[in-house]
Amino acid sequence: MAFEGLSEKLSNAFKRLKNKGKLTEADVKEAMREVRMALLEADVNYKVAKDFTAKITERAVGSDVMESLTPAQMVIKIVNEELTELMGGEEVRLNFPKQPPCVIMMCGLQGSGKTTHTGKLAKMLKKQNHRPLVVACDIYRPAAIEQLKVVAKQADVPVFEKGTQDPVKTAQQAIKHAKDYGNDIVILDTAGRLHIDKELMGELERIKKAVDPQEILLVVDSMTGQDAVNVAKSFNELLDISGVVLTKLDGDTRGGAALSVKAVTGKPIKYAGTGEKLDDLEIFHPDRMASRILGMGDMLTLIEEAEEKLDKKKDEEMAEKLTKSKMDFNDLLDQFEQIKKMGPLKGILSKLPGIGNQLDDVDIDERQLDRIQAIILSMTPEERAKPSVINPSRKRRIAKGSGMKVEDVNRLIKQLEQMQKMIKKVTNKKGKKKYKKLPGLGDPFSGMGGPMGGMGGFGGF
Repeated sequence: MAFEGLSEKLSNAFKRLKNKGKLTEADVKEAMREVRMALLEADVNYKVAKDFTAKITERAVGSDVMESLTPAQMVIKIVNEELTELMGGEEVRLNFPKQPPCVIMMCGLQGSGKTTHTGKLAKMLKKQNHRPLVVACDIYRPAAIEQLKVVAKQADVPVFEKGTQDPVKTAQQAIKHAKDYGNDIVILDTAGRLHIDKELMGELERIKKAVDPQEILLVVDSMTGQDAVNVAKSFNELLDISGVVLTKLDGDTRGGAALSVKAVTGKPIKYAGTGEKLDDLEIFHPDRMASRILGMGDMLTLIEEAEEKLDKKKDEEMAEKLTKSKMDFNDLLDQFEQIKKMGPLKGILSKLPGIGNQLDDVDIDERQLDRIQAIILSMTPEERAKPSVINPSRKRRIAKGSGMKVEDVNRLIKQLEQMQKMIKKVTNKKGKKKYKKLPGLGDPFSGMGGPMGGMGGFGGF
């Protein structure tokens, strides 16, 4: 995941601060030197890294911090605030006009993921009850139009294309088509090049002048580090972009582009691509990203993903069973299917507070859930509903059917029993919950509580 190396180095720097009861100005400056080196290694622009640490040092050596009972925590708080500000301060949404359609011009170099992210954005906007139309304006790259058609079909949105005619004319016709057919958003998938040249920029400028888009979003590959920032700077100087879409933030990237692009271009990151699937697009929240970088997790994004991807009806049924202290292997199977909808385990765990920066050297076995599911699916309906009937001969049959060992079956049965005991402890005899709802996180027995709670203790598979 992005920022793993940076998170680890920042964590180490702050750990040394925490070990000191009282901080001196020299302690802060030494820590900031480590932070600056960590930022440079993460491919952050040199001037950005220098200015960033200078701001923190200026704030951190003040009397409020030095005389605080927890000076190290105060320094981390300042770093968190400055990181958030560095990446834009707050999320920036799309600029919708009073009269539709909203025209969004997607631009970028070849290979940045422009066409794919056109589809991702269209799908996201459709989920928000908009009616997007994607437009094929790349007439040069072989199969570019066909690729857009495939992506649009997967996103279930219409495509407007006119073959190899002038992209400017196609864009103008697409807007008229959108007005006639009620599409409130038009997304133009423009042509890219292997590098910035006059021909490319000239065409983009002509499209901009002809359709006057509300948004010009530049798609840049975060894996390219400072090159991504340089590309953003060049496009911004020529087109005056309105925002950036950073792709591949789920990859093994150092994250320098995310930390530098706003400071260098003055334009916000509006979206972040976090995977290969069309659903893997997030609104960029600077405060949440800062929390992830500092290992504080990102519970808000995790909860939003759960609300979007999990089956609410099953969630409610599970919550009801939990309040009555009833849970069997059918319920466990449902919970694991819910978890898998949310994506890879490492991605889920990285958003939990205190865990994100501890995953660097941890080998997360993504097949763990598959093994547990194989054991449960090898059981008969009666065994799933009444685990107490599973005797030694049944265990041997289940183990053989799932390709696992009898010890694995025993472990799973024991873990279910432990979960049942835990559930009884947190409910009273009348089946009411003892604990109040957590502020801002909702009911711990529903939504996130179910599937995430179901993960506890299922190691060793």
